[in-house]
Amino acid sequence: MKLKYIWVATIAFLLFSCHQNASHYSEAEHEHEHEPEHEMHPGEEHEHEAEAPESEHEHEKMQYTVYSNDFELFAEADAMITGEHADILAHFTFLNNFKPLEAGKITAKLVVNGKTVSQTLNEPLRKGIYSFELEPTTAGEGKLYFEIETGGEQFEVIVPDVDVFANDEELHNHHDHGDEPSAVNATVFTKEQSWKIDFATALPQKQAFGPAIKTVAKIEPARGEEEIIAAKASGLVLFTNNNLVEGKQVGNGEKLFTISSSEMAENNFAVQLAEAKSNYETSKANYERKSELVKDRLVSEQELLNAKNAYETSKAVYENLSKNFNESGQMVKSKMSGFVKQIFVSNGQYVAAGQPLVSISQNNKLLLTAQVQQKFLSLLPSINTANITTIHDKKTYTLDELNGKIISYGKSASNDSYLFPVSLEIGNHAGFAPGTFVEVFLKTMTNSKAITVPNSALLEEQGIYYVFVQQTPEMFEKREVKIGGTDGLQTEITAGLNADKRIVTQGAMQVKLAKSTGALDPHAGHVH
Repeated sequence: MKLKYIWVATIAFLLFSCHQNASHYSEAEHEHEHEPEHEMHPGEEHEHEAEAPESEHEHEKMQYTVYSNDFELFAEADAMITGEHADILAHFTFLNNFKPLEAGKITAKLVVNGKTVSQTLNEPLRKGIYSFELEPTTAGEGKLYFEIETGGEQFEVIVPDVDVFANDEELHNHHDHGDEPSAVNATVFTKEQSWKIDFATALPQKQAFGPAIKTVAKIEPARGEEEIIAAKASGLVLFTNNNLVEGKQVGNGEKLFTISSSEMAENNFAVQLAEAKSNYETSKANYERKSELVKDRLVSEQELLNAKNAYETSKAVYENLSKNFNESGQMVKSKMSGFVKQIFVSNGQYVAAGQPLVSISQNNKLLLTAQVQQKFLSLLPSINTANITTIHDKKTYTLDELNGKIISYGKSASNDSYLFPVSLEIGNHAGFAPGTFVEVFLKTMTNSKAITVPNSALLEEQGIYYVFVQQTPEMFEKREVKIGGTDGLQTEITAGLNADKRIVTQGAMQVKLAKSTGALDPHAGHVH
């Protein structure tokens, strides 16, 4: 029995020893699998890099910016390679207000060498953003069409010169990094940011731009637009409506006052009216009686004519008094529709005949009288239009917008002023108030051309002016410019800007503030 136990122990020891050796061998093999097979020699790393372009090109993006009559298209797309899917992230912006296309069906068509691939999306990924996926079937230079259906209308935006490559190697050899926008002195401002504010871009204008005379003009009612109503007789003024105050709207023929003389011994309206009525009735009866007698030749034709004249005169006097007067006194009525500009009397006040009572103004047309310094005297004959800026809210209107015109300019200065008046007439479509002042830019005719930008595009820092030039619809370069004169809406650019670069015309201050973030990646913000 003892020998049996010794044999079993020997076999167990041998089995345990074999297991330990096997475990040690497995761990050695595992470590060997993770060791480099050999040391990398110079030049071999370039062979590994040559095998990488396919993964690099997966992240390479092309940018397309196109403007039609109605839309701005800004698209970021994968490089087009035959047989491979290319994602196109397209931003569609209305040019009339620079807001996103919120709804609509869009078909994207890539046409290369007569072959077409397309995709239709019925709604955006988000407001203004559509995500397409196209797979080109042939290489070459083609066009990318976007057919838009929205609001019952159809539009088309065309991207020309779209390159489709046969393979990755052709793309790698053809790629030109010189087309990338420069980030020097630039600011990223994404489409999503611009859609949230009042934003716009436009090309600078190259147009006739002559000297403009900046001055101040006083607003007055135009001739025929204001009437002063006076008392026709002496008496006490009684307001017919306690709500008659300055600024109140009144209609043509509306009763405003009564001038009473009932308690006066002289010029008593009641006595005058009763006397006129009696004269009218007497002359009427006399005329009718003589009209019958003349038939029997009992009165002469001359007597009948005299009776007729007396009748017509008394009738006119009576009708005039009864129309404008009653037993209470004279009825003062408005002679046109408008508003009460000024009341010259108070209730119960005594007035004499001819004394002003109230002024009524229509305010439909206004007269602007601008005063111009003597140094601009030679320019006065060449003034052909003007821009008008309100002082309280700094809004500027053209003369055409106000249906206005230049009436005349002064040929001489007055005794108490060395300034020359220039008169303009405008329609009151912007809430101008007579008696106030406005800034006026009197524009002169010229044949010289100049590059101009809207005043809203200009920003100023310590006397230095600059604009934001668009590199892409999401990247803008801050560029210093030199300025000339202004006409209140446009400013002449004398240096620093060409007419072929779009600039920010609305929202420039927000772009400036975005620069403080320091984000200069042109693809920033597109986590779609």
